[in-house]
Amino acid sequence: MKLTSKKDIEASIDKVWAAMSDFEAWERAAMRRGAEVSRTDTLPRPAVGMAWLTRFIYRGKEREVEVKLTEMSPRTLLGFDAKSSVVEAETRIELIEMSAKRTRIHVSMEVKPRSLGARLFMQSLRLARTKVDRKFDSRIDKLAKEMEQRLGAAGRT
Repeated sequence: MKLTSKKDIEASIDKVWAAMSDFEAWERAAMRRGAEVSRTDTLPRPAVGMAWLTRFIYRGKEREVEVKLTEMSPRTLLGFDAKSSVVEAETRIELIEMSAKRTRIHVSMEVKPRSLGARLFMQSLRLARTKVDRKFDSRIDKLAKEMEQRLGAAGRT
């Protein structure tokens, strides 16, 4: 199942890139939401090959997901692979400079089942495709608005 969304952020591409590639901030954000996050690579700075192991409770069960940074082109692209025992997902986040102070973020995610139960769950999501698309778009919109507020506040100080 492939999901896509694009949103515009009132901030320069450099500021958006800095926020998107601040992996420590993303780790802290996940921990604030109750996830356990640990780096599993030994890279000294952000680069392709960075990896994390995350554990969290979802729908009453503890889940474990391995996330790996697979693509990184400065100012334009981040790509991630995520694998759990039941699904795997490939995510690409592209940044497009619309003007000096406006950046478009384009997020695409392809989710594939790895078990029979996951296959059945994915089938039910396909039947509710409009609702799933709307929810994904809403999450990306929320991310864009939060980032815009944070970057706008940082730019004024």
